[in-house]
Amino acid sequence: MLTKQELNRKLLHLIALLMPVGIFYVPKINGVSKWIPPLVLGVLFFGAVLLEKMRFKYPKIQILYLRCFHSLLRNQEKKKMTGATYIIGGALVCAIVFIDAPYISFMTLTLFILGDAVAAIVGISIGRIALFGKTIEGSLACFGLCMTLFAVLFPHVPFLLEDWRGAPPFSLMIITSLAITIFELIPIKITRTHTLDDNLYVPVIAGLVLDRLQPFF
Repeated sequence: MLTKQELNRKLLHLIALLMPVGIFYVPKINGVSKWIPPLVLGVLFFGAVLLEKMRFKYPKIQILYLRCFHSLLRNQEKKKMTGATYIIGGALVCAIVFIDAPYISFMTLTLFILGDAVAAIVGISIGRIALFGKTIEGSLACFGLCMTLFAVLFPHVPFLLEDWRGAPPFSLMIITSLAITIFELIPIKITRTHTLDDNLYVPVIAGLVLDRLQPFF
């Protein structure tokens, strides 16, 4: 059942879209260094991690934190870092790794942020076939949205697809969308008890796939 809490979490993803927009467009402003977006994201990430550590260490800060963000937190996030902190970390890694190709950061972060939100909403609402703690229906929705963004939205984003003359190759659209979908679905475990948060690594992996494969298309 889709709860108001989960819906609010996914609506918050729309605010996260400011990160790929900033990564791509801020360096296009005359006189602005390409390192400004990574610097800003680095400060945000450091601040978010510091706040997380402080709320775990000091009960009064935790009480205040929960009072402000209780409606957005999953139960497990009351005792560990939130997905919001990890997605800032993922955006930071993308901004650094693809510093000379900010369009890759824009596309993969946008695909993941919106694809992950749709996967959760569809999976919770109508998902029936469970896999790795998620649903096949949610993953299909994620893939469908990624393909739609590639085909319908991205060609109309100013300056985004200049290297591809306004339209990305269809095969590259499919491969990148599959990368987002598969790695959003399948968890990556560091140890038996610890799993990496997909907000941190999925956009980076998808970006590497897009970056490495685009010369062949």
